[in-house]
Amino acid sequence: MRIAPWALLTCVAGIAVLLVPTSVTAAVSDVSVVGTSADGMPIRALRVGPAAADRVVLVVGEIHGTELAGRAVTRRLRRARPPRGTALLLVDDANPDGAAAGTRWNARGVDLNRNFRFGWQPIGSPFDTYHSGSGPLSEPESQALARLIRRVRPRVTVWYHQHMRLVDRAGADPFLERLYSRRSGLPYRAIPPLPGTATSWQNHTFAGDSAFVVELPAGRLDGRSVTRHARAVLALAKAIAPPRVVSTQIPFGARRKREMRAYAQRHYGIEDYRLRRPRVIVQHYTASNSFSAAYNTFAADVPDVELGELPGVCAHYLIDRKGTIHQLVSLAIMCRHTVGLNWTAIGIEHVGTSDGQVLGNRRQLRSSLRLTRMLQGRYGIATRNVIGHAENRESPYHREHVGRLRSQTHGDFPRWAMRRYRRALSGLPAPRTLR
Repeated sequence: MRIAPWALLTCVAGIAVLLVPTSVTAAVSDVSVVGTSADGMPIRALRVGPAAADRVVLVVGEIHGTELAGRAVTRRLRRARPPRGTALLLVDDANPDGAAAGTRWNARGVDLNRNFRFGWQPIGSPFDTYHSGSGPLSEPESQALARLIRRVRPRVTVWYHQHMRLVDRAGADPFLERLYSRRSGLPYRAIPPLPGTATSWQNHTFAGDSAFVVELPAGRLDGRSVTRHARAVLALAKAIAPPRVVSTQIPFGARRKREMRAYAQRHYGIEDYRLRRPRVIVQHYTASNSFSAAYNTFAADVPDVELGELPGVCAHYLIDRKGTIHQLVSLAIMCRHTVGLNWTAIGIEHVGTSDGQVLGNRRQLRSSLRLTRMLQGRYGIATRNVIGHAENRESPYHREHVGRLRSQTHGDFPRWAMRRYRRALSGLPAPRTLR
């Protein structure tokens, strides 16, 4: 059931001041009824941001009716503007019966945070403190939440509780938990594993997603605390936001595809120009300081000066010195960028003349890392298979039928540079594996 949109968001310039009054035109938002409680009360979810957003942050204000402080955060977030490519999904009350009655349980005396499927155990009787229900997902509220999560697949979920004053370290992605801890000021500590919780079910069920508990202090949050926690949520959204990619396609028509097919047959025994299943991401630099020079080199379908073969050399992505990511070639097509690996590798070129220049350019490196992380998640590529051009022969996927080229390599992004690069990757959220 859809009901009228709530125009609650405002337009601002930067993430540091995203929480603003609703006095100007808002971004896209709407509210849906996603289920009903045991007593028939609606459970609503408000989306803030575009419906087509690739990354969603789900924020649940309360699941225990005696722990209501998180609702102030979800209500403040109604007037936020999430980063490009992300949306917030806000559930004020996952347990409206308990919130109305001032009780921990729903109307049937069930602790909803012991009612999820993973690790569920029979606990107590109705209205005992931790009663887990007659079986996993026995309650309409937990069923509604599970349906919503399966449908939306939030990249991050924050479940607010009280009164322990901590960020739980039991989630799937410690980077995101630590980020929330730093931004909120709450300590980062582990809660002993509990049966049938929403977070354990999510983290077990959905690879690459992360759900964690934020235990707020007792009582109501003051205004400054509400703002701090809302900004912590927005920091999560910024951390998982997809990189902006500009389509700057080079010509890759029928002739070049025929040449690529002939190249793949000659070098790999594959009679196809298509990149079927990428398993490797290869980093390069252009040996020039000009985006246009690199683009023109890749766009010109002429024999390369080194090996004299067709099609001309190319890469799937080219990142300029300002950090703009240009996609040159569809990921469905092989590119000639790395001897022995073109059949299964995505190529990323960086405008620059040395490894140190690229690694020292913060904007360019940040764009590169975010792009690589996105591609790792999309194709399930392990960090050990994110390599430099100079590491091509060490890859387990290296394949070359032309004998004189089996030892062919290049000098860009050798092992020392890639050690730094792969270490920097660990400073980003884990890649999200899409299945």
